[in-house]
Amino acid sequence: MNLVVVEPLKRRHCADCRRGPLPLHILEYNAPRCLDCADLGHLVLLPRGNAALTRRAREASSLWAVVVRYHKRRKRYERQGLLVEEAALARAESACLADAEARARRRDRDAARRAAEDLTFTASFTVAILALFPSCPPDRAHAVAAHTSQRGSGRVGRSAAGRTLDESAVTAAVRASVRHVDTPYDALLMAGVPRQEARGRVGAAIEGVLAGWRENPSASDRAR
Repeated sequence: MNLVVVEPLKRRHCADCRRGPLPLHILEYNAPRCLDCADLGHLVLLPRGNAALTRRAREASSLWAVVVRYHKRRKRYERQGLLVEEAALARAESACLADAEARARRRDRDAARRAAEDLTFTASFTVAILALFPSCPPDRAHAVAAHTSQRGSGRVGRSAAGRTLDESAVTAAVRASVRHVDTPYDALLMAGVPRQEARGRVGAAIEGVLAGWRENPSASDRAR
């Protein structure tokens, strides 16, 4: 059975020492008693809100009590926190801090791993672009790959097809880049031209660029 300490809504005075008003009290035989008179004065308040800290402090404290306050509108007592031994709270805080540091180190490792994976994937996507479009400038291919494969972007490079380097996904990424970089498509949108109409206007230009990039570079081009 839990010890229950009340955070009163009204002014209360201790039935033994007459001190008050009391910020917290315990009811004994329907009479309020201060924490000192109830032999709980050495405990410290741990407010609710941190489940891990609360659990550890409660487990480490040989004596603890639940703090409640009456909610008038809901017509019920609601937990406000715990009273625990100060040493137990200190041990619990140290344990939680160690956990936080471990989580931070894990996040750093995960971030480094994801960054390495992203670099590898971008390199693979660049190779896939150049395989389909051998005359595409290598720096442009890398820029397209980096843009479309950005983690969390929702772009085609992060789709299921993109992750498998599907030809249609790679082509779609290159076509999107050409549309925005090598045609007046964005300017048409800013001028109020409907999206489908703007796409129709720049379609031939896009296909022209893609056709040129699909051609194998000549020996002289490679030499340069």
